Amino acid sequence: MAIILHIDTATEFASICLSKENQLLGVEVNEDQKNHASFLQPAIQKLFHQTNLKLQEIDAISVTNGPGSYTGLRVGLASAKGLCFALQKPLITLNTLNIMAVAAIMQHKDKEALYCPMIDARRMEVFTTLYTFELIQVTDQKAIILNETSFGDYLKNNKIICSGSGAEKFKKLINSQNAFFSNTQHNAKHMIALVLEKFENKDFSNLAYTTPDYGKAFYSTAKKLD
Repeated sequence: MAIILHIDTATEFASICLSKENQLLGVEVNEDQKNHASFLQPAIQKLFHQTNLKLQEIDAISVTNGPGSYTGLRVGLASAKGLCFALQKPLITLNTLNIMAVAAIMQHKDKEALYCPMIDARRMEVFTTLYTFELIQVTDQKAIILNETSFGDYLKNNKIICSGSGAEKFKKLINSQNAFFSNTQHNAKHMIALVLEKFENKDFSNLAYTTPDYGKAFYSTAKKLD
């Protein structure tokens, strides 16, 4: 029975959890985005202490690999890769929007709706895509600039449940009886089923070459040296 450590530092809330097959053994959450890095290692130690498990007992480590916060993604992936290397365990990566959609689906359980997780990408831009209840991706995942006509064709004939840090932007723009807005907050426990499927299929990420999926080109305001 697979014991897996799950790490999510991609968005404003960071969390970790331990699972044994589909069973949640424990979870730790941090709501201060500026402290994701300092939260992670103490939280891992606390979680293993609470569950009376040792790091060596895990079978794999999973991590959200983007899109999301540049710093958060680097923190999570660096920690996951470091532990995998030290323990000689496989690495499993997940898309952040997938996990957010799972959380919304589990909360609302509306089989007819489309689910639209949105991650704030500053100004009026969000990372987003649409999923069915069965977690089938309907549109390409990408960063888009929201406006009054976003998802117009889908909203005409479908109920769309929007969630995540970018949903509030869309709420202020859209006027449609088919647009619904959820306060669903995902955390690492919503990774469990997706990760277990990958683990059973041995769908592991390459430890040396896996890099964060920022969703768009990285932009820095730092000045270049001459």
